[in-house]
Amino acid sequence: MAHGDARAGDVRAGESTDGDGPVAAVSLDLFGTLVDADRPSDPAGAIATALRDQGVSVSEDWETAYATPHLDHAPGVERPLHHHVAAALAGDDPDREPRAFVDDAAAAVRAAFDRPVETRPGATEAVAALAAERPVGVLSNCSVPGLVEQSLERSGLDPDALDAVVASVACGWRKPDPRAFEAVADGLGVSVGRLCHVGDDPATDGGIRDAGGRFVRADADGVSLAELPAVVGRRWG
Repeated sequence: MAHGDARAGDVRAGESTDGDGPVAAVSLDLFGTLVDADRPSDPAGAIATALRDQGVSVSEDWETAYATPHLDHAPGVERPLHHHVAAALAGDDPDREPRAFVDDAAAAVRAAFDRPVETRPGATEAVAALAAERPVGVLSNCSVPGLVEQSLERSGLDPDALDAVVASVACGWRKPDPRAFEAVADGLGVSVGRLCHVGDDPATDGGIRDAGGRFVRADADGVSLAELPAVVGRRWG
């Protein structure tokens, strides 16, 4: 496919002109961009209910325990949510270490976040059109192991159209950390400077620009999913 240089006058809302050459691959945010998920409005309460259903005792001040940081991580690092939950449970039981609660915490977190998923209008068509031209992947901030994969299975998206699926909990880095974008670029077989990332949150998804790639904002204030393939093609061939 021929790649032409974009004109400065072609820039539209939601587009960036960063990068070191033609776009070789596209990654997309999942939640809020490709799908809408019915996330629990009160994660602490939902997890507490799931723990009690499993026969695990939860203290009366669980809300405070859940809201208190228990694990020390460097900026940008992602760790499984159930590790935090296990540490919160251990805080109420000095005779047991967090690892004693890991399995119960993991099961409770999975149950609390096991919610319906709806594919956003135009998402299936946009992914298919992008995948017809270049490798396409998903890069999602998610601290629940397996939730990204489960949500994709429940969506209307074609799994064969995705060449890489990277969750922050799996790669260990959370957007906007450049290492998250490097992880999906590596999965797509391109340099991060040749990657275009699409998402609805400039604060996180827009971090691709600090990594050397391009950003397209896909929401009401940027580019619609219906426009997305044309925008990428016009800007970067």
